[in-house]
Amino acid sequence: MPRLSSRFSAFPVYPLAHIPARKKALVAAGVDVIDLGAGDADLPPPAGAVSALQAAAEVPAMQRYGFGLGHVPFREAISAWMQTRFGQPVDPMTEIVPLLGSKEGLAHIAFAYLGAGDVAIIPDPAYQAYLGGTLMSDATPYVYALRPRTEFLVDLDEIPADVLARTRVLYLNYPNNPTAAIAPRAYLEHVVRLCRERDILLVYDNAYSEMGFDGYVPPSIFEIDGARDVAIEFHSLSKTYNMTGWRCAWAVAKPEIAGALTKVKSFTDTGQYLGIQAAGVAAIESWSEFVPRNRAVFAQRRDAAVAAFRANGFSCETPCATMYLWIPLPEGIASAAFCDRLREEQGVIAMPGSGFGAGGEGFFRISFIQNGPRIAEAARRAGVVLAAMRAEEPRSLGAQTS
Repeated sequence: MPRLSSRFSAFPVYPLAHIPARKKALVAAGVDVIDLGAGDADLPPPAGAVSALQAAAEVPAMQRYGFGLGHVPFREAISAWMQTRFGQPVDPMTEIVPLLGSKEGLAHIAFAYLGAGDVAIIPDPAYQAYLGGTLMSDATPYVYALRPRTEFLVDLDEIPADVLARTRVLYLNYPNNPTAAIAPRAYLEHVVRLCRERDILLVYDNAYSEMGFDGYVPPSIFEIDGARDVAIEFHSLSKTYNMTGWRCAWAVAKPEIAGALTKVKSFTDTGQYLGIQAAGVAAIESWSEFVPRNRAVFAQRRDAAVAAFRANGFSCETPCATMYLWIPLPEGIASAAFCDRLREEQGVIAMPGSGFGAGGEGFFRISFIQNGPRIAEAARRAGVVLAAMRAEEPRSLGAQTS
């Protein structure tokens, strides 16, 4: 048997890896499954995007390699949107990198900036692409636990000096998955200042920039003075336009940083399908009409989720961004055990906090990917499991001490 590399052995199990197969088995057994796991909404994408993809399928030139250049109108649409949305001028040819979903770009950027002996600061819990890119680059991850005491922010002043001295990359994601936290402007200013002082690449995952509620408008990192010198920002059509499976995204950075990611990608893929990039143009051009309507649906689902989970024994904050609730569990109830029982006994799929990293223990995540009544039913079932586990706790403790 060929021997696996030591690098491979360091990879954790991906938190969603076993869920699809288990869901399929439950459905086959006749279980009424309510899936609130992945951030994968049941809503349609913009009609214009679907029409653009259909039209592109009939054009022979659109079936050829896109290479790194891709569909130039896609680059131009991104540039115009960055100007309109954030007031940030971006050169479409030198400062934009089309991606096959932001996940691959978030991992691949590490290949250009990390190596053996280098450190990447990674929030925990977090999207596993940050850790994956770091480990595949033979670098050392410094995992910082996101906890309520810091309002789920990475406090760089708590990082040991010897770690900061070796840090080459800092991953940040606000609005945050899975905690739904947001970053105050003063915090971002402090982060950018430190990254400039230490020549740290700030990898800013902004996948939820269009999912702000109650008047909150998430910023681009480039709205912070000095960020252009050290940051690369990632955006995606996935959550904004209900296009998760289309795998269409982009990164924005100054030419030197964008060019580094482009070079890495030249060895790993041959570009996005041009028809999907044409659909991306249509999606972006629908932004002013489509996104407010879509966001309103998620706001309604958020309110339904908060009310339902509170009514069934859970304590949760009302998030002002993202498509998630990050719900604390009572002390002594492990998140994986709770989510396993919730799935197997009640047919509800939620994500254990520990699946995003050890820092997520004590929480679980649900997504606003189904309608209000289904979310309410999921919350009712979750309350049943919570009550059962609470009732069992004294007996299990007694068994341990007897």
